[in-house]
Amino acid sequence: MSMGTIMVVEDERDLRELVRLYLEKNGLQVYTAENGEQALRLLREKRPDVIVMDVMLPDANGVDLCQSIRQFCQTPILFVSRMREADDIIKGLELGGDDYLTKPFDPNILVARVKAHLRRAALLKQSVDDEPADQRYWRYEGLEIDMHGYEVKLDGEPVALYAKELQLLLFFVQNPNQVFSFQQLLDQVWGFEHARDERTVMVQISNLRKKIEKDPANPQFIQTLRGFGYKFHME
Repeated sequence: MSMGTIMVVEDERDLRELVRLYLEKNGLQVYTAENGEQALRLLREKRPDVIVMDVMLPDANGVDLCQSIRQFCQTPILFVSRMREADDIIKGLELGGDDYLTKPFDPNILVARVKAHLRRAALLKQSVDDEPADQRYWRYEGLEIDMHGYEVKLDGEPVALYAKELQLLLFFVQNPNQVFSFQQLLDQVWGFEHARDERTVMVQISNLRKKIEKDPANPQFIQTLRGFGYKFHME
């Protein structure tokens, strides 16, 4: 029985097949695409649980493709790229990407990242399902969250969040006034037990602030404690 379905979007045939073999060896069902057009078609047909996508594709930029995907799908996207494309990676995270790896990478690390995204999605669903019915709706200072329906509103207006932004917000509101370091957030929200680039967290927090804070430059909810990390402030 498959542990999850993964779509690998990579134009380098040897690398695409290597990643596929490693993922399948770990019990995952894999669909592959070599360009953006194939990726969009497969995504609509197969609805994978995680997307592993190269930034540079023969017919599309992975960042632009991510933006197109986010118009109809919230599946976690893990970018792979060479170091010289780091700026594209950050832009990709800002437009809805969840994570990235730089080439060359250890296939075992990629498998671990994919499993982490699958595990975090399952844990999030379980934590919400376990909430008592009267605690599934959270409200504070104009911010409202339907934890069961994954809907967020600010002053009554719907707020569209990408998957990782929503996971981050739910983690914060379930742990108010607690300070979390970059590494703790990576462990708890991304599920990584090893050192990672802090930019992953910083970009997602910046995205979230832009959507839920009335003044992102002076955040009311997600506050920074320099030298320590972040906390979700509640009186």
